[in-house]
Amino acid sequence: MHRKLTITLAEEVYRGLHQHIGRGQISSFIEDLVRPHVVDDEELEAAYREMAADEARERDALEWIEAAPDEALE
Repeated sequence: MHRKLTITLAEEVYRGLHQHIGRGQISSFIEDLVRPHVVDDEELEAAYREMAADEARERDALEWIEAAPDEALE
């Protein structure tokens, strides 16, 4: 889920973002810069490891991934 945030920047920073990063890429650029400082990715990685250890879940996921497109609709 994404949330919208309004921030205030100096004019030259705003122009620099548009010139160097590009209008449609600014949010991703800022998120990539900020994420390591505010998100504990170790918790997320631990959750993924726990899910991967669930063999039944992994079998179901693999079966679903390998299903032909017409089988997935049934």
